[in-house]
Amino acid sequence: MHGSVTLSTIFPTTLGAGDNPLGHVLDKPLLPPIPGLEWAGPLLTMHTLTLLIAALLTVAVLLRAAAAIQTGPESQGNERFVTKGKLNQMLEVIVTYMRDTVINAQLGPDAGRAFAPLLLSIFFFILFNNLIGLVPLLDVQHLIGGLAMGDPHFAVVGGTATGRLAVTAGLATVVFIIWQINGIRSAGLGGWAKHFLGGGPIFLAPIMVPVEIMGMFVKPVALSLRLFANMTAGHVLLAVLLGFTAAAPKALGWALGTPVTVVSVLASVAIMFLELFVAFLQAFIFTFLTTLFISQLMHHHHDEHGHDHAHDDAPGHEKHAHA
Repeated sequence: MHGSVTLSTIFPTTLGAGDNPLGHVLDKPLLPPIPGLEWAGPLLTMHTLTLLIAALLTVAVLLRAAAAIQTGPESQGNERFVTKGKLNQMLEVIVTYMRDTVINAQLGPDAGRAFAPLLLSIFFFILFNNLIGLVPLLDVQHLIGGLAMGDPHFAVVGGTATGRLAVTAGLATVVFIIWQINGIRSAGLGGWAKHFLGGGPIFLAPIMVPVEIMGMFVKPVALSLRLFANMTAGHVLLAVLLGFTAAAPKALGWALGTPVTVVSVLASVAIMFLELFVAFLQAFIFTFLTTLFISQLMHHHHDEHGHDHAHDDAPGHEKHAHA
């Protein structure tokens, strides 16, 4: 019957993203725009809801881990220093590694202590969004929607929010504002402006200043594009491979299509493990580069002060002082 939904149409759509693998990465409006503000887009989308859930999940998991990591009462003896639970122990290792080898190594102990809450929040927020994208929430909703409501494309939550450029650009914009404010606060407005010379003489300003300004804006763009591209490409590739599981037997017949299906499934499993690695890697890279960009303005300011002190301690300067 025309317009009917059968199992033969539900399962290929669910497992293989139908004819459009971008369905696994594209956003979907849930609530219409506010009247008069149509230019602002839908009031609520699937990725926005997923972001909110990821934020709540991040806070809940980290609060639970913090309670398990903190020192217990003295009545527990030496056991009060031991973190309980495998997940909490893993999070403790991640936090310790990020603090010692990334944050403090780039910013120093004092600034590292100040920026650690922000940088770790960025890391875990991106990580949780990346991991949620690996959970087949969309496929389960497509299956339920197809069987219960006749809509094999039904979904209200899921997907990878960090695979949307608006989300990664928003994160990069927040990071950009923070490192510029910190640069002005640590070096002063004059010192912050001087760094556009890149340490060169003033007569090179017509060349250095435009290049430095361009580089200042290229950094957040690179941050957003790197995260967006990696998360999007992996899910599209996985959706395409899964699409072969339904398309190959239909196009080639069961005799020739079955081997293609088996290879596609095995390749999908391998890509899934690769996606899991990329989820951690991209969260680490985003946090590492954010830390590096913050430290560059701070170190530039300190290097200039160090250069001034070295000049003050030069032999010629000492003789002039004695004279």
